[in-house]
Amino acid sequence: MAAYRLVPTTEARGSLLSTAANPYATRLTGHTRSVKGVAFSPDGHTLATTSNDTTVRLWDVSDPHHPRSLGTLTGHTNWVSSVAFSADGHTLATGSDDSNARLWDVSDPHHPRSLGTLTDHTNTVYSVAFSADGHTLATGSADDTARLWDVSDPRQPHPLGTLTGLTTDVNSVVFSADGHTLATGSDDKTTRLWDVSDPHQPSLLAALTGHTGIVHSVAFRPDGHTLATGSADTTTRLWDVSDPHHPSPLATLTGHTNAVSSVAFSADGHTLATASSDTTARLWDVSDPRHPSPLGTLTGHTHTVYSVAFSADGHTLATGSYDSTARLWNLPGPIMASHTSIVSSVAFSADGHTLATGSADNTTRLWGTNVDSVTARICSITWPAIAKSEWDQYLPGLAYRPPCT
Repeated sequence: MAAYRLVPTTEARGSLLSTAANPYATRLTGHTRSVKGVAFSPDGHTLATTSNDTTVRLWDVSDPHHPRSLGTLTGHTNWVSSVAFSADGHTLATGSDDSNARLWDVSDPHHPRSLGTLTDHTNTVYSVAFSADGHTLATGSADDTARLWDVSDPRQPHPLGTLTGLTTDVNSVVFSADGHTLATGSDDKTTRLWDVSDPHQPSLLAALTGHTGIVHSVAFRPDGHTLATGSADTTTRLWDVSDPHHPSPLATLTGHTNAVSSVAFSADGHTLATASSDTTARLWDVSDPRHPSPLGTLTGHTHTVYSVAFSADGHTLATGSYDSTARLWNLPGPIMASHTSIVSSVAFSADGHTLATGSADNTTRLWGTNVDSVTARICSITWPAIAKSEWDQYLPGLAYRPPCT
């Protein structure tokens, strides 16, 4: 930006605009061990992260480029595996290796407080999920069960029903949007669909088979007709569950080179994010779930990416990793969302109104250009953009003129 403001050559303009071709990540540090779970509040202003350091942290991410720590929730006595907000954003649920799930009042995220502890599990609670109305909580555990809880009064939660017939760890649980169906992913390589319309008497609807490894994560598309499953076999699968009694496979997403640990849909259902032990997260266009296509790969974490979550507006993706950090990825516009690899070259038309981008994905694309919108975004992310000491290092002898003022 500084170079372009000083001498607006075609090369400087190209370098500036190509900056917008890849997503930008803001690192959240504070946890001292692996970050296992991430979840946005419904209004998108708060992020919760869980860790092997036994804590839960809350972050103000109303400006995702400048997140602020709000507080730390303590009480679990072993690593905290999972986290979920209720639909109204007032209650937070967490699951832990201490065999318990906990409920927290986060209506004032600056002053969170413990509400209650769910103690019936006998092994690690791997996953927690609220129903859309917030009255029911599902928990999945290494004790080979999933359980349903009445949390309509989170200060006095009580058990409703237990999903029976499971013989291995339950790694992931998620409700459909209408709350009538629960999906579970297990170590036995299967995903199961359950009728939980009467939570006192849940019943098995169907088992989805096809993965050749542990099913680590399950997620319903917001319309409830499609389910995504991520597995240790390095693949993600999409399933038609519009009739949960008779689910059928739609597509298999390949590209990760190690276990897929987490899957999440954007609120509009058009994009799927996947996280993997290969240290990356990936984005996929699933507008037509029968014909998904890759959008891009997010690199930067230095170890396993355990979890992914979209903000409600779809502009930010949160990831949690074994490298002890969470990251907030700014998902820019169409350039990032079209090339599937690094943008390696840019060139302008003679009138300067069109930009051509060439990528390692073997495609070339054409774009309209707007320098002002790109520079505004860069300034919002990186302010202060360049210190005087940096200016003097890279632009010696020129008067200090920082580009973001």
